[in-house]
Amino acid sequence: MSGDNKGGNNAKSTRKGNSQSNHGSKDKDGDDEMTVVVPPSKSQPGAKGDSKSQEAAGADAESTEQPREKAINEIKANFALLERAVSQFDARFSLRVLRTIPAVRPQLTADVIATVVIDAYATPTPTALSLLRAVSNDPAFPAQLAQQWSQQKEQAHKNGAAGGKEPLAEIDVYLSILVQVYLFDRKLIDAGAQFSSALVAHLRTINRRTLDSLSARVYLYYSLFYEHTAPLPPSPNAAVVSIRKPLLDALRTATLRKDQDTQAAVTTLLLRNYLSTSHVTQADLLISHTKFPSAAANNQIARYLYYLGRIRAIQLRYTEAHDHLIGATRKSPGSYKASGFYQASTKLLIVVELLMGDIPDRAIFRQPSLEKALQPYLQLVQAVSAGDVLGFQNLVERFTAAFRRDATYTLILRLRQNVIRTGIRLMSLSYARISLRDICLRLGLDSEESAEYIVAKAIRDGVIEASLDHEQGYMKSKELGDVYATREPGDAFHDRIRACLSLHDESVKAMRFPMNQHRLELKNAQEARERERELAKEIVGGEMDDDDAPGGDFDALSTARITLETTLEPAFAELADGLADLEANLAHLHLLHTSLSRFSDSFASFLYGLTMNAFVVDFPEHCPACDSAAKECVAS
Repeated sequence: MSGDNKGGNNAKSTRKGNSQSNHGSKDKDGDDEMTVVVPPSKSQPGAKGDSKSQEAAGADAESTEQPREKAINEIKANFALLERAVSQFDARFSLRVLRTIPAVRPQLTADVIATVVIDAYATPTPTALSLLRAVSNDPAFPAQLAQQWSQQKEQAHKNGAAGGKEPLAEIDVYLSILVQVYLFDRKLIDAGAQFSSALVAHLRTINRRTLDSLSARVYLYYSLFYEHTAPLPPSPNAAVVSIRKPLLDALRTATLRKDQDTQAAVTTLLLRNYLSTSHVTQADLLISHTKFPSAAANNQIARYLYYLGRIRAIQLRYTEAHDHLIGATRKSPGSYKASGFYQASTKLLIVVELLMGDIPDRAIFRQPSLEKALQPYLQLVQAVSAGDVLGFQNLVERFTAAFRRDATYTLILRLRQNVIRTGIRLMSLSYARISLRDICLRLGLDSEESAEYIVAKAIRDGVIEASLDHEQGYMKSKELGDVYATREPGDAFHDRIRACLSLHDESVKAMRFPMNQHRLELKNAQEARERERELAKEIVGGEMDDDDAPGGDFDALSTARITLETTLEPAFAELADGLADLEANLAHLHLLHTSLSRFSDSFASFLYGLTMNAFVVDFPEHCPACDSAAKECVAS
């Protein structure tokens, strides 16, 4: 009953509202208008919920569809950049395309790649079919769409219809790189290695300079696939050993073609390949027989310096290794995504500095991107700086796995001698005289004889300034001299100045200028001079009428005067300069003539005197007749 009453009340209120609306709504003529009220349906209360669910479903579909469409549009937009790179022969557009890969990478699916390939290729070419075949095993692959595309193209080919324009080779390689990224992210290592091998063989047949930066990226993923293929490094039978010959062939081809991008990338990949299997000698031979291109990209130079520093550190050439690693850390990218390389180079740099006897700066360990990763190395530095041999051994045993993963374990094992030397140096600074027994106890050595040998070697190497008394069994330290009286401050300033000069030279080499801009300016200037000459000829010859002049007789005369001034003034100035040069040359010739005339007079008098002396020798008796005859002879 309550529900019926409510329903009746609602009906009454509805009728009341209808009546009010009927009475209240009139047209402009004053007549009443009829208002039709549609009663709500029984399902209307749930209609709002249905509409909300439909809107939510549409929003979800739009959110899932939007990244896909965005990725497809961005990939297609890169085709125009590659075409500009080919038409303008500028590699900057290719580098811009490669920089967009990290943004597209999360949305790379088999559906996206297949859609782009089907839209890009007018006919099912072998390249297009290989791209689709590489991603066809994914469940999201649009097999029906690919089949329809293939059938339509085949039917058009049978009917004799002309196909569209085929994509450039740069577009083929760019799509192949996207397929490589897709396979690597999906952990399809075997399929990726097979696809990359075929792609590398195809690149060897193409010689286009606009493909240099793209080819370098292809070889990078080619090497990464084989690094993750079993058996893994550092096994001597690792899969990476099988790609050394193709990489060496690619390096030779890139060197002959002057392909600096591929040459730099393949060189770093070969060094990484050799070091992964501990073939340091072969890596050193590669460095000695090749020349790394100076115009390579900054990231390739950083990688090359890092591997070069590792090789030199293994070869006990710590000074060279330190210089190379300093350059690698300075050239490493500063972004958070590339912090791994910066951490690896900094770890190796810290170990090399410890091997050189230096203590790294404490500020290095406080950087946000290095603080957590360098925690074991901070404890290592503390143990070495304190000369704690037992603490150093415990630290190495505790972080053995981390040091092996960072490829610094063998170098850290060499630090034991440095820890002992550091302890001896600290004791020599703290004590004027200390017994060998105390040294043996503090350093944890086996006997006093070993302590004596270590101290003697430290004195011979110049680590400490001290003397050793074998009979009394103690070490006596010498007074330290002034460090500013040595060459060390000068060497430090020399290193800083050299670093600044090298930075200046690299900055100058990195400057870019518009190509052939000077030719355009010369062409414009030459055309302007030709127009001025033609106008001057027309004015002098009287071929220009008054009607042709823009402002009548007066304007024509003023224009002619201005044109003649602009045309003849440079000629008169050049003529005046020529006359001045001619006058100077004439004065120079006059001075030369005067000097030659004076020289001829003096030379004639010299010949006359020489002849008279000869006559005096031949005729000892002097007579006037002989003198007159001699004068006539000389005159003749």
